[in-house]
Amino acid sequence: MAGRGPAVLFLHGIGDDSSTWLDLLASLSGDYTVIAPDLLGHGASAKPRADYSVAAYACGMRDLLTTLDVDRVTVVGHSLGGGVAMQFAYQFPERCERLVLVGSGGVGASVHPLLRLAAAPGAGLVMPLLGTRPALAAMRGIAELLRVSEGLGLGPDLDYVLTRYVRLLEPGSRTAFLRTLRSVVDWRGQVVNMLDRCYLTEGIPTLLAWGTDDVVVPSGHALRAHRAMPGSKLVLFEGAGHFPHRSDPQRFLEILREFLTSTPPARYDRARWGELLRSGRPSELPDPSSDIPTVSSGT
Repeated sequence: MAGRGPAVLFLHGIGDDSSTWLDLLASLSGDYTVIAPDLLGHGASAKPRADYSVAAYACGMRDLLTTLDVDRVTVVGHSLGGGVAMQFAYQFPERCERLVLVGSGGVGASVHPLLRLAAAPGAGLVMPLLGTRPALAAMRGIAELLRVSEGLGLGPDLDYVLTRYVRLLEPGSRTAFLRTLRSVVDWRGQVVNMLDRCYLTEGIPTLLAWGTDDVVVPSGHALRAHRAMPGSKLVLFEGAGHFPHRSDPQRFLEILREFLTSTPPARYDRARWGELLRSGRPSELPDPSSDIPTVSSGT
């Protein structure tokens, strides 16, 4: 936590930690109060036998903000963190000023095959074997091969993903990872879908940022989310993968700053929220795909 001014909460993805945002936090802390926790089960946070569902994470963020005396925030969420951000806006709309979703989960079933494999029964028994000395030596060779062969489609994200994978060899981190993953993914793909509630973001300024070459959460999910979230803005990072905020942090920072300064914070209207719930999700929404800005990712 650093800086002063309007609060911005940054939520990382599964298997990651708050350091994924470091390139942005120092630049923003001059004008904003930036808050970037390690989610429960990740990074330096505790890894208890606990509830690792998206809803539990959203409640945890509510509690964290309360202890910090922060009432309202803009929430920036990447991957799993995007799902938590959407859940936070759904559970606590009175505390959410804006939403920024980066390669977010929760808007479709598709997800990288490796995550589906890791969510399958028995994966927790196999993963420790990958920490043995022969297995690590083999993995180093495979990693080099993956770089040459575009790394299962991960491309420029491969090295970063591998550094995060090594952490899963520690039992506590591995257990927390699997509990978190299986709360949102099974062998068929993502099981948590926010699309039926996305219409409730009406009145909450929302920015979607996606890499066009994202193979973890395909960019088609961005179009689907944009269609389902009234008034949302979509920016595609051409050539970027699952981490557009890392592929081109300077461009991401410019886009985020512009969004923060050009949009007024949402104000919760209980009566309007009730009207939206009674009306339900619109059966037809306009196709936004004809008006999608594209920016160079520098990759």
